[in-house]
Amino acid sequence: MSREDRSMILTAALMHGLGLHLGAWMARDGEASDYVSPSLYTECARTAEAGKLHAVFLAEQITNQENGVERPCGTLDTAITLALMAGTTERIGLVGTASTTYNEPYELARRFATLDHLSRGRAGWNSIATQNPTVAGQFGRGEHPDHEGRYERADEFIEIVCKLWDSWEPDALAGDKAAGLFGRADKVHEINYVGKHFSVRGPLPFPRPPQGRPVIFQAGSSPRGRDQAAKFADAVFTAQHLLEDAVAFRTDMRRRAAAYGRNPDRIKILPGMAVILGDTEEKAWARKKRLEEVLGVGPNLAKLARRIGIPMEALQENLDKPFPSDRLMPEAEFKGSIGFRRSIINLALKEELTVRELSLRYGGGHQEVVGTPEQVADVMQERWQAGGADGFTLMIDMLPSGLHDVVDMLVPELQRRGLFHRDYEHDTLRASLGVAEPGNEAGRSAARSVVAA
Repeated sequence: MSREDRSMILTAALMHGLGLHLGAWMARDGEASDYVSPSLYTECARTAEAGKLHAVFLAEQITNQENGVERPCGTLDTAITLALMAGTTERIGLVGTASTTYNEPYELARRFATLDHLSRGRAGWNSIATQNPTVAGQFGRGEHPDHEGRYERADEFIEIVCKLWDSWEPDALAGDKAAGLFGRADKVHEINYVGKHFSVRGPLPFPRPPQGRPVIFQAGSSPRGRDQAAKFADAVFTAQHLLEDAVAFRTDMRRRAAAYGRNPDRIKILPGMAVILGDTEEKAWARKKRLEEVLGVGPNLAKLARRIGIPMEALQENLDKPFPSDRLMPEAEFKGSIGFRRSIINLALKEELTVRELSLRYGGGHQEVVGTPEQVADVMQERWQAGGADGFTLMIDMLPSGLHDVVDMLVPELQRRGLFHRDYEHDTLRASLGVAEPGNEAGRSAARSVVAA
C-alpha cells in the first residue's frame, strides 16, 4: 500500500488534567476540580470517538512533587481512567502511560491485559522510563536511577510484559462444559524469566488479550530510547519542532526497526503537535493570548528551564535577548528527556529566538501551531507528505473545548483533503493503526521444545 493510499493516524493527548497549556485551568470554563471528575473523561472520550480519532492518549504524572499545588496535573491512574472511558465508547483506542521505572512487570501486564479484555481490544500502553527524579521519594527506592540504568531496566521490563501477554496460547481456554475442561494446561506457560533486574515466573492468570498484545507506544528519543522503540514499539510518540528533524527521526526509526528484522511500515511515528484553533486566525490568536495572559511569563520559563537544563535566572536575565545556549548544562549531565531538549534547542538556534519568543513557541515541549483549521492542516499535510510523520498526537490546549475544536473544525478539513478517514474500519486499536498482530511467543517456544525433544 503506497503512502497516498493511507490516511493520517490521529490521537488526542489529554495532558496535565485540564489541558497541555499550563494556564488552561484558569482560562477554561468549569471548576478547577474537573480534572478528577469522571464527567470530563467520559465527555472527552465520546467527543474524540465522534471525530473518529484513532485513540485518546492519557499521560501520567505519578507525583505532583515537581509542581506542588501550583496547578492540576495528570496524576490519576491511567488504566482506571481509561476503563471508565471504555465503558462509554465502542471503537476508539485507549492509550495510557505507565512507568517501567516505578511499576512491576507482572502487575502492569495484568492491568493492561485487563483493559484490553474489557475494551474488546482497544488498549495501548505508553511505556516510559521515568525521568523525573522526584518520583523516587514516593516509592522508597532511594536514588533515582540514571538514564542508562532506567533504560536497562525498561528493556527487561518490556520483554517480560510481552512474554506474559503471550503466556496463554490463543486456544488455551477450552470452555468445554461437557468434558469438564476449562483450560488446556499444555497451552498455558510459565515464562521463568531471570534477568539482572527481575525474576518473574508467570503466567498471567487469564487468557491472552484480544489484540494478542495491547499496542505498545514508546516515547524515548535519545539514542538509547530510539533503539528500545525500534525493538519493541508499535508507535512512537516524539517531540520534533523542525520539519527536517521530523524527517530525520522517522527515517532513523524505520532504519532501526528494519535492523531488528521488523517491517518498518509496522512502526508508526506520531509526533506531538500542540494546536490552538479558531475559525479565523484572529480568534485563534486571541485564544492563545488569553492562555498566556492568565498564566504569566514565570511558569512557562520555569517549565522551559526544566525541559532544557538551564538555570531559571539565565532565562530571566535574557528574556528579550538571544537564547543563552552557553548556559546549557552538558547533555551527559541532564536528567530529563533528551528528545524534548534537543528539539527545543534546535528550534531556538535555527530561528534565532529570544527567550521570550521561545517560551511562547515551544508548546510545552512540542511544536505549536496556532491558526485556522486550514492553516493547521497545511502544516500537518506538509509534514506527513514529506515523510516526517505517520500521523500526529494532537496536544489539546484546554479541555474539553480544545478537543471539540479539533473534532468540529480540524477533522472535517483533513477529511475534505482526503488525509483522514471518515469512519472506523476495524474493531481493535492494533488493526486501526495498521500494526501487525504479534505471534504467540509462548506457543512458538513450546513448539520448538517439542521439536527439539
